[in-house]
Amino acid sequence: MKLSRPIWIAASLPFLLACGAPPRDARSGVDWPVYGGDPGGMKYSPLHQIDRGNVDRLELTWSWETGEEPILGPRRPIRGEDVWPGSFQATPLAINDTLYVSTPYNRVVALDAETGKELWSYDPRAYEWGATSLTTHRGVATWTDGAERRVFLNSRWRLIALDAATGEPIPSFGQGGEIDLTKDLIWDVYTRMHFRNTSPAVVYEDLVIVGSAMWDSNRIYRRNPPGDVQAFDVRTGERVWSFHTIPQEGEFGNETWEDGSWSDSGNTNVWSPFTVDDQRGLVYLPVSAPVNDYYGGHRKGDNLFSQSIVCLNADTGERVWHFQTIHHGLWDYDLSAPPNLVTIEVDGRTIDAVVVLGKTGFAYVFDRVAGTPVWPIEERPVPSSDVPGERASPTQPFPTRPPAFSQQGLTLDDLIDFTPEVRAMALERINGYRLGPIFTPPSLEGTVLMPWPSGGANWGGAAFDPESGVLYVRASNVAELAKLRRAAPGEAEFDYVFVSDEMELQVADGLPINKPPYSTLTAIDLNAGEHVWQVTLGHSPWIRDHPLLEGVDLPPLGIAQPGGLSGPLVTGGRLVFISGGGHALYAMDTATGETLWQVDLEGAGYGNPMTYQTRAGRQFVVIATGEDSESELLAFALPER
Repeated sequence: MKLSRPIWIAASLPFLLACGAPPRDARSGVDWPVYGGDPGGMKYSPLHQIDRGNVDRLELTWSWETGEEPILGPRRPIRGEDVWPGSFQATPLAINDTLYVSTPYNRVVALDAETGKELWSYDPRAYEWGATSLTTHRGVATWTDGAERRVFLNSRWRLIALDAATGEPIPSFGQGGEIDLTKDLIWDVYTRMHFRNTSPAVVYEDLVIVGSAMWDSNRIYRRNPPGDVQAFDVRTGERVWSFHTIPQEGEFGNETWEDGSWSDSGNTNVWSPFTVDDQRGLVYLPVSAPVNDYYGGHRKGDNLFSQSIVCLNADTGERVWHFQTIHHGLWDYDLSAPPNLVTIEVDGRTIDAVVVLGKTGFAYVFDRVAGTPVWPIEERPVPSSDVPGERASPTQPFPTRPPAFSQQGLTLDDLIDFTPEVRAMALERINGYRLGPIFTPPSLEGTVLMPWPSGGANWGGAAFDPESGVLYVRASNVAELAKLRRAAPGEAEFDYVFVSDEMELQVADGLPINKPPYSTLTAIDLNAGEHVWQVTLGHSPWIRDHPLLEGVDLPPLGIAQPGGLSGPLVTGGRLVFISGGGHALYAMDTATGETLWQVDLEGAGYGNPMTYQTRAGRQFVVIATGEDSESELLAFALPER
């Protein structure tokens, strides 16, 4: 692994000057200055040099390899564990012809945006703390006052400020350039090893705002790290405010955690990227599930603010409004996608809205200031739980518009039937398990979940075209088993635990029990609350080549692999770029969903693609691919004339 910084030469001077310069207009489409393209996370660029007429001429222009390798044997970290780089899920930032990207090992690297040449790298040595880091990271954030620029990396329990010109930590920030994010949580964490970060921070004016990512289904104990969201001064690292996602005594929502469960339940964190209305000073948090994901007998009640969209005053951290999408969550249906801040026109009214995508397959649409639903959201009865000690919510929220963008619930008619033999195998595999509609609770015999806890939508989120008012959403349609068993003595501090070794539901190795499509891309008209089109996204060659399906004429399949969670990019060239975690990058017509261009990737396209235009006038599309020692950043552009 490459750990040392390159030697500086005189040719770097223009880069140094550019890093301190004021950013170009984020909405000009030249740069990609924040994770979602703009602070509201539309994942849209008006760039149109690459369009429907010439996209088939795109070619690979440069690539950059992370150079990260597994750390095994005698070189193992201080905890004595082997460590592997995870999947490369980052979306680079493009500012003044420089890219800033984080790697699976949490390094930060600056690259020349025209050539991919490495300018500097910073290594926080996160791998020294062992494999529990899960070595996955999705990006960084930057701040500038016009004279200097800082890059913020939230690596595990550390928030680190780097000089954008050199990659060196800034000594005046915290202690030697970093602060400990676990220092002032509502309770002391058992170990910082269980506190981590996978998504970038958000910068608003002179504040850097940070969430966290906790272990959930396999780190189950009382007082798991709590999900406090914290804001720090970008110059000093001093904490300015903290928002308790688990309301403490005397705080709004505390009564929804019964029997004092607010004091020891943990998680309820914001691990997904989040967004900010920088004009109004509002930040939008997609909050995840409380511990334990699949059993809540120890935390009776609705459990605010778990699985809620929460709008805060970005200056103070005070709650402005919230909406809980799942009451008393039992399905690991986190709000995992970054909220999209959009402007739409509904029944003649112009509405500044926020769209929140759920693993449920629903899109929840609200007035982003008032918090009122744009279309009614109805509380409807759902199945009850028969697990001893559990008390599931009798109702759950169902949006009336737009329609669900992924499959919900599973019946026998949904089982794979490509051949009679495969159909019989699917029926045998499902025998004895509980089937039902969405929100059927986990059970001791096992409940089939559809969507599974990694879909409909996940951290890849959606992209919004402000010209047409259309939202583009990638969904996953894979089934999973939610089975509980009584915890063994000393195994966990709660009565029941999730049986993780039975969660996969396959007819045979790699062959899902349900029919395709296993992933889709849906275009949703947010002015009307209706679907425009839905197409199958990607392919699963291991299914098409499966021995049980030899000679079978199969329909389009979609991407069935667990890691396929990345989302789309939409451009002024009327194109949607997406990999969806598959081994190809696609350019699709925004009007029809037709694939106009695709390129095979050497590894899976785990990152959200982004685009920018350099000073030389060339538009690039960049995507992070691969995992382990095969991770690289790929840049595509039209041939130079």
